[in-house]
Amino acid sequence: MHYQGLYSRAIGRVAELNGRYYHENWGFGLFFEAMVATDLSDFLKRYDPLRDGFWTASSRGRVEGHITIDGVNSETKGAHLRYFIVSDELRGTGIGRELITRAVAFCCESDTRRCISGPSRGSMPPVIFMRGQDSGLSRCRGARDGERKSQNNGSSSISHKGKAMASTKRFR
Repeated sequence: MHYQGLYSRAIGRVAELNGRYYHENWGFGLFFEAMVATDLSDFLKRYDPLRDGFWTASSRGRVEGHITIDGVNSETKGAHLRYFIVSDELRGTGIGRELITRAVAFCCESDTRRCISGPSRGSMPPVIFMRGQDSGLSRCRGARDGERKSQNNGSSSISHKGKAMASTKRFR
């Protein structure tokens, strides 16, 4: 499995994975798949590597998993975990765990104080990460509560930064 960040052609496959899963399991149609593609396109137009994350897992050049951390509201409502998906063929193989680990590592490394998952409107979405809380993956080992971590470790691409963080950050 090859893990990387931003690259061309990823949006189409991520939209396809989401469209297929939500159509087969929840009856969502073309409108939903188009919404995913449009939202991802809008996200990438305003992408800031200091607050946003985008990771894919590929096998034989084909995206088989994806996760996004949208940090546009990270200072107010919290960052938003979006479009987390693994293909039907590779679900249950650990790819999702690795993508979540990279996303949480990114939250630990950045100024993210909390990260939510689920709908951004309506009911309160679940919190998957909150700095200072000790629950599973939610706490960064080695960081004092409220401590601000460096936002730039000298890397220029999110894929390199994601790999470096995944290999150097540990969680409890």
